[in-house]
Amino acid sequence: MSTARFTLDPAFTVGKVDPRLFGSFVEHLGRCVYTGIFEPGHPAADEDGIRTDVLDLVRELGVTAIRYPGGNFVSGYKWEDSVGPAEDRPRRLDLAWRSTETNRFGLSEYIAFLRKIGPQAEPMMALNLGTRGVAEALELQEYANHPAGTALSDLRAAHGDKDPFGIKLWCLGNEMDGPWQTGHKTAQEYGRTAAETARAMRQIDPGVELVACGSSSQSMPTFAAWEATVLEETYDLVDYISLHAYYQPEDGDVDSFLASAVDMESFIENVVATADHIGAKLKSKKKINLSFDEWNVWYISKWHEIENSGARDWAEAPRLLEDNYSVLDAVVFGSLLIALLRHADRVTVACLAQLVNVIAPIMTEPGGPAWRQTTFFPFAQASRYGRGQVLDVRVDSPTYETKKYGETDLLHATAVRAEDGTVTVFAVNRSRTEALPLEVALNALDLTEVVEHSALADADPDARNTLDDPERVALHTVEGTALRDGTLTAVLEPLSWNVIRLA
Repeated sequence: MSTARFTLDPAFTVGKVDPRLFGSFVEHLGRCVYTGIFEPGHPAADEDGIRTDVLDLVRELGVTAIRYPGGNFVSGYKWEDSVGPAEDRPRRLDLAWRSTETNRFGLSEYIAFLRKIGPQAEPMMALNLGTRGVAEALELQEYANHPAGTALSDLRAAHGDKDPFGIKLWCLGNEMDGPWQTGHKTAQEYGRTAAETARAMRQIDPGVELVACGSSSQSMPTFAAWEATVLEETYDLVDYISLHAYYQPEDGDVDSFLASAVDMESFIENVVATADHIGAKLKSKKKINLSFDEWNVWYISKWHEIENSGARDWAEAPRLLEDNYSVLDAVVFGSLLIALLRHADRVTVACLAQLVNVIAPIMTEPGGPAWRQTTFFPFAQASRYGRGQVLDVRVDSPTYETKKYGETDLLHATAVRAEDGTVTVFAVNRSRTEALPLEVALNALDLTEVVEHSALADADPDARNTLDDPERVALHTVEGTALRDGTLTAVLEPLSWNVIRLA
C-alpha cells in the first residue's frame, strides 16, 4: 500500500483542548446507576453505596464533566424526588425507558460521586424543560447553588449538604426536537422556553454556562432549521448549542461504519456554519461553542427491536442498551475521538454516552466484577495525552470507497502538542486488510525520540472483553516506529487505533 503522509508545524494549530472534551454521561437508564456506579451491599461498595472498583476505573478513564440525570429520562424528572432521606423518596414511572425509578440515588449522591472521582469531575446538570419549566429550573438552581438563608438553600443544608454544589454548567432540556421526547416542542416553542429559562437563571447567577438543545442527529428532518430558530431566540443568553450522534454498521456495511467520523465532522462543521450565520444575522461578535454531549457507537437497531416488542414492564434497573463492544467498534470509537479533537476550537464540551453498563466503556456484574470494554482504551489514552494545542493535520492518504460517504481516506489522524512541547499523534487505519505506512514531517518541533507507539488491533476484529474473558483485548506496543532527521515513520496495523508519543 502507498504511504500516508502529513506535516506537523507548531505555527499551524486548531485550538486548545478544553478538559471538558473528555466528559461523560450518567443517566437513570438501565443499570448505569443501579448496580453500575451505585450498589449498596456490593463487596466493593463504600459507606455511601458507591462501587469503589468502578470509581477506580472511572479515574483511570479520565472523565471530566459528567452530564446528569439524562437524557430522555430528564424530561419527566422531578428533582424534588431525588433529595432528602432516601427512604422517604417516591417511586416513579419513567416514561422514557418504561422503567420504575426508585430515586435511591439522587442529586446529593451524584455530587458526592463526582467528589469521590476527584477535582477533575465537574457537574453538568440537565434541566427538565419537557414537562416542567422556568420555575422548577430556578428552584433547582437555588437548592443546588445558593449558599444559605433561603427556604431551598436551607432545605439542602437540612438534608445534610451544608456547602452548595456549585453547578456552573446546565443543559436547557434534552433532545426537544425529537418526537420521542416527553414534552416534545417545535423549535419556536422550545427556543422561547429556553430563552425564558436562561434569562431567569442569569438573574440568580450571571456566570452560569448554558447549553441550548440542538438537533438529535444530522439526519433529523428539522436539522439546521432547528438550530437557526433556537439560536435566534437564545443567542445572547446561551454559551453552547448541543449535538448528539450515534453510529452503528447498517445492513452489514462495515466500510461506511469505519468512516463514521466523516459524518461527525460534517455535523460539527454544519452546526458551526449555522451558528455563525445567526451570529452574523444578529450582528453579534459572540461565538457559540458546541457541546457534543452525547456521542458513541450504539447498536440502536437492537434497542428498537426491544422497544417494539412490548417486552418492557416497568422493571427496576433492567438490563438495557448493554452493547458489548468489539475491536472494530473501538477503532470507530477512536476515530470519533479524533474528530472531536480536530474541532477543539469550537467543540469545547463533549460527553461520551454513557459511563457504566449502558453503551459504556465500563461494565459491571451485580455483586460481581467490573471490567474495561474495548472502547475504554482509546478514551483513556485521549484523555491522558490529548491535552494541549491541537495541531492542524491535513492528510495525504490512500483512499477507499464507501457506500455512504464516497471516497474516504484510509488514514484518520490528529496530533496534540502539550505544554512541555511533547507531541502525541492519534491515528486510525480504516483498512480491514492492509497495514498502512505512515510518514510525518516534523517542522520546527524540537522532537528527537519516539517515547511509545501503542495500538489497539487484533487478528479477530470481533474480539471483545466479556465477563468470562475481561482481558481478551488490550493495548499492545508497536515496534519499529522511528524518528530520524525530523521525520516520523511508522506502520499502522490493519483496522487499528494508534497512539504515538514523541519527545
